[in-house]
Amino acid sequence: MNKKQFVEHARAFFREQLSLTDYIDVKAADLNIRNNIVFRGPNVYILFVAIVIASVGLNVNSIPVIIGAMLISPLMSPIIGFGLGLGTNDTDLLLQSLKNLGIMFGISLLASTLYFLVTPLETDNPTELLARTNPSIYDVLIAFFGGVAGILELSRKEKGTVLSGVAIATALMPPLCTVGYGIANWNWTYASGALYLFFINCIFIALATYLIVRYLHFPKVAEKEGKSYKRLVTSVLLILVVLVPSFFTAYNIVLENRFYIASRHFVKENQSIGGTYIYDYTTDISEKPYKIVLRLAGETLSNDARAELYTRAEKYGITHNQIVFQEDATIEVRRLNETEMLKDWIASNEQQLLQRDDSIRSLRAQLDNYEALILPSEQIAAELRSQWPSISDIALTRGAQMPAGKATEEVILVFLQSNPQLSSDDVTRIQNWLSVRLQNEHVLVFQHE
Repeated sequence: MNKKQFVEHARAFFREQLSLTDYIDVKAADLNIRNNIVFRGPNVYILFVAIVIASVGLNVNSIPVIIGAMLISPLMSPIIGFGLGLGTNDTDLLLQSLKNLGIMFGISLLASTLYFLVTPLETDNPTELLARTNPSIYDVLIAFFGGVAGILELSRKEKGTVLSGVAIATALMPPLCTVGYGIANWNWTYASGALYLFFINCIFIALATYLIVRYLHFPKVAEKEGKSYKRLVTSVLLILVVLVPSFFTAYNIVLENRFYIASRHFVKENQSIGGTYIYDYTTDISEKPYKIVLRLAGETLSNDARAELYTRAEKYGITHNQIVFQEDATIEVRRLNETEMLKDWIASNEQQLLQRDDSIRSLRAQLDNYEALILPSEQIAAELRSQWPSISDIALTRGAQMPAGKATEEVILVFLQSNPQLSSDDVTRIQNWLSVRLQNEHVLVFQHE
């Protein structure tokens, strides 16, 4: 087979694979779409019920419930009908589709607003609601390609389950429920963001329908010359207006993701600097510039060490005004040292203090408060050296750690020096042993280099 024959065979193969002629029934699809855009009777009740179900799912942050509501919803039919009317120059179908979409929109807002006005449930961590308030270019892509899949499914002779997947992917109902939540709670940021997402879905599902309808040569309705061109120009301008804000949102999403990654790598590669250790960190992207909060343990960070840390952060694109230091654990170390000094002072002056009953009672009350903070450092050091004789120096202190979604928890920080250095397996064994010995599962072990 020569090159020319190969190219011809390849073309024939792809034509056969991509051909839609034998699988599409344009007339049946046209009739089916026109019949389903009418919104009355059972569809009204089904939509109302589906909106309430979706609102409950958003309220309790349940993804399966939200998906179930999207499968029930009849919202997509008038949107596809609008795309069909645009593609076939059918003004009556356009107006009828818009009318039914408006009715659906009104019922959806009414149902969701009423639900969020009367629900006794608090929405403490509304991640599913928030996901519908910040649309981006990625939502545009989902809506467009979902619309392509939807109109192709409606046009094919043998129907499958594609429409169910399109209903879930394009997510028309959750944005409307979020608008209702915003209205019920006077939260116009939620309401406007979700309304924008709903318009994105409607416009780009309709656009996808229009393009496929033209590609499959659905029969057109005759109309005056130039009217179709004006409608097309108006549609293009509308699409551009909707697209622009989504690009800005997508840009912010990329910036946030880069900051998360840069922060993670920065902390991982710079966990210790001198006698100071970064044992925990959080990021704050609520406003610009984004912030990274470093929680420190060990020695108080000197000015030179702070400057060095700023220099290292710049390699990851993090500027000095984005770094916030929290030196809780270093303060705790200082307090523990003061406690030990106070105990020694009391022991050396016990006879004197016995004559001052009021002072003794006061000092003992203070000592009782400090006692809870003291760790058995000397005993722990002796026990560790008996198992690992190479350990030359050990220090224990307390700190605070704030895991995602939880309250602040106490963490015990252990700093040790060994010659030769201990292996990572030994450090892990020491950490596990100390967790049992100190009855605290939050133990972090750091080894001086």
